[in-house]
Amino acid sequence: MNIPASPASVPDELRTELPTDRELVMRVMPMPADSNNNGDIFGGWIMAQVDLAGSVLTARLAKGRVATVAVKEFIFKQPVSIGDLLSFYATITHVGRSSMTVTVEVYAERAPEDLQVVKVTEATLTYVAIDREGHSRAIPRPLPPAYAKF
Repeated sequence: MNIPASPASVPDELRTELPTDRELVMRVMPMPADSNNNGDIFGGWIMAQVDLAGSVLTARLAKGRVATVAVKEFIFKQPVSIGDLLSFYATITHVGRSSMTVTVEVYAERAPEDLQVVKVTEATLTYVAIDREGHSRAIPRPLPPAYAKF
């Protein structure tokens, strides 16, 4: 008996659907002004979008302001083109006293007439909870059940 693979278990290069096992935090479509002279979207633009996406869950968990303090890894797997619809998924992987580490994965939906979904970028970033003066502060406890393991 053949049991269809869940979308989460399909290799990235064979996807026709977006992941369902991660939290979608942002969607955006790059425009011509975001591209270089080759027609590819600037890496810096993608990095800025990843930073915004990473702050969504961390600000929610911190119950307030957060600041990016480190980018541990940033991998560009495929170029991004004008017209790609980008979906940003975030997963918090570590919570400390005032800092949080998050992994952001970016998928592009291409060619709507023959839909192709490809992972284009993944990154690991660290944020710190900050107060109004910009000083670090403790992340409120207890953590929500989804993060209780931290």
